Amino acid sequence: MRFGFKTNPQDTTWADMLAVWRAADEIELFEQGWTFDHFYPIFSDSTGPCMEGWVTLTALAQATRRVRLGCMVTGMVYRHPAILANMAATLDIVSDGRLELGLGAAWNQEECDAYGIDLGSIRERMDRFDEGVEVIVRLLSDTTTTFAGDWYRLTDARCEPKPVQRPHPPVTIGGGGEKRTLRTAARWAQYWNMAGGDLDTWRHKRDVLHAHCADIGRDPGDIATSVQIRLGPDGDPGPFVDQAAAFADAGVDIVVAYLPPPHSPAVLEKVASALEPLR
Repeated sequence: MRFGFKTNPQDTTWADMLAVWRAADEIELFEQGWTFDHFYPIFSDSTGPCMEGWVTLTALAQATRRVRLGCMVTGMVYRHPAILANMAATLDIVSDGRLELGLGAAWNQEECDAYGIDLGSIRERMDRFDEGVEVIVRLLSDTTTTFAGDWYRLTDARCEPKPVQRPHPPVTIGGGGEKRTLRTAARWAQYWNMAGGDLDTWRHKRDVLHAHCADIGRDPGDIATSVQIRLGPDGDPGPFVDQAAAFADAGVDIVVAYLPPPHSPAVLEKVASALEPLR
C-alpha cells in the first residue's frame, strides 16, 4: 500500500499548511500531497476562511522537492477546461513533473450560487464533465485539438509548452456515480478516488468501475484505486490505521490521510510510524 496526505486550505493559515508540507516532503512514506478545489469551507462553517486550491498548490510545489501534488479534486464547472489544461501543464513544469491531475464534476451548490456559477442539473454537470475531461487530456497530449461538443468547442487549439509527464500527468477522477462518473474514470483515469464510504461501498463501486472497463475493453489493472480517510481531531492514529488496514486487505492501492485543521507537522510522524507496517 502507498500513502498520501491532504490538507484542505480552509480554517487554517498559509504558515501552518506550509509547515506540514515541508515536513511531509521529508517523510518517505508520504508519496502524494493534496489540497482541494473549493472557495468556501466544506463540512464546517462556510463563512470561514478558505484559500484558493491551485494557487496554494503552486506555492507548495516550490516549497517541496519530492512529494507529488494535486487538487483532490478540481471542479470542472469552475474553469473552462482549456484554461485548466494550461494551468496543469504549467504546474507540471514548475514542479518538475510532480503533478497529479485530480478532476471531478463539482457539487457545491452554495458557492456556485454565491459566485453566479451555473452548477446545473446532475445530467448537465456530467455531460460537461465528460466533455471537459476529454478536452483536457487531448490538449495536454496532442499538438492541436479540435472539439465540437454541446458545452465546449475548440478549433485547432494549442496548449504549449506541454507538461513534463507524457502523454499527460496522471488523471485522478474522484466520485462514485455509477452511471457516469465511474464510466468516465474507466475511459480516462489512471487513478480512481473514493472520498468517503465504508468498505462494502468501496467494493461495490470498484466492481462497477471494472464492469465499465470491461464494456470499453480496458484492463481495470491500469487504474489504481485510492480512498480518503479522515484522521480524528485528537490526532490519534489508531482508528485511522485500522481503517487503512481494512482497505489494504480489500485491495486499495493508496490511502490518503485527510488531516484536520488546525494543521501541524507534529501529527505526521505519529501517522507515518503507525502506517509503516502497511507499506
